[in-house]
Amino acid sequence: METKIPYLMNTWYAASLATEVGPVALFHRKILDTTVMIYRKQDGTPVALHDRCPHRFAPLHLGKRVGDEVSCIYHALRFDCSGKCTHNPHGKGKIPEAAKVRSFPLVERYGFLWIWMGEEPADPALLPDFGELDEGHPNGVAFTYMHMRANYELIIDNVMDLSHIDHVHGEIITTRGQLSPLIPKLRETPASVTARWEWKQTPALLIFANFLADPKAEARHFFDITWTPPANIQLSVGAVQGEQPLTLDDCVGQYDLHTATPETSGSTHYYFATRRNHIADDGDYNKMKIAAMHAAFEN
Repeated sequence: METKIPYLMNTWYAASLATEVGPVALFHRKILDTTVMIYRKQDGTPVALHDRCPHRFAPLHLGKRVGDEVSCIYHALRFDCSGKCTHNPHGKGKIPEAAKVRSFPLVERYGFLWIWMGEEPADPALLPDFGELDEGHPNGVAFTYMHMRANYELIIDNVMDLSHIDHVHGEIITTRGQLSPLIPKLRETPASVTARWEWKQTPALLIFANFLADPKAEARHFFDITWTPPANIQLSVGAVQGEQPLTLDDCVGQYDLHTATPETSGSTHYYFATRRNHIADDGDYNKMKIAAMHAAFEN
């Protein structure tokens, strides 16, 4: 009987924030029910290996660095970045043919390390373009990670369908009842689904009101939310007073990325990045935004 795989495999998942993997430490995380060790070579290039020695299955992240290689804590078998065993300190030093560790392709982009867990050759072209996160002042972008005890598809549903926000998140992002009755416009391509809302409210969303000409007056708003497989939600939101187009170039707004990576069928690594186009040099504002994100999703 064929076993059904519960995840899309030949695709890119966020494995970590780029800042989670330092220059020396052996980082580890379970991804798609597989334990993975991630570290950086001495030149900074990230490497991902199955976090399991093929001899006695000891976790490799408990071992130690030897240059760009890793020595297992149990019997000191040493493995290079491709997973090949390069050193056996026992007996005559013979290296068994089966002494190999699976390696996984990694790409570092947009403030994340992305991993390819499938059997087909990794295709960097399949990673969506989130280049907006790289643009602008370094204090205008913020990142965070949350571990969620939920299936990853529930997180996708939550972010893709914002009809709940007036009823869940309180004053800070309420649309004062304007969003819930609206049916979003949908755009579909072979590789994405986008939902867009446009509405007016008085006053504006509180996350933007104080950055508009008249914080108490009516403002036009938009949400533009795009899902790309397997679990990326890119959300743009903005507000404007006047007749300018409802785009991030013309509004006070922000460009967000929510991306969810299954740990198991019942737990998820939830990554979030946000770049704003106002007070972009204010690093303390980043801390407030990230604290608010954790309050909304963890509490």
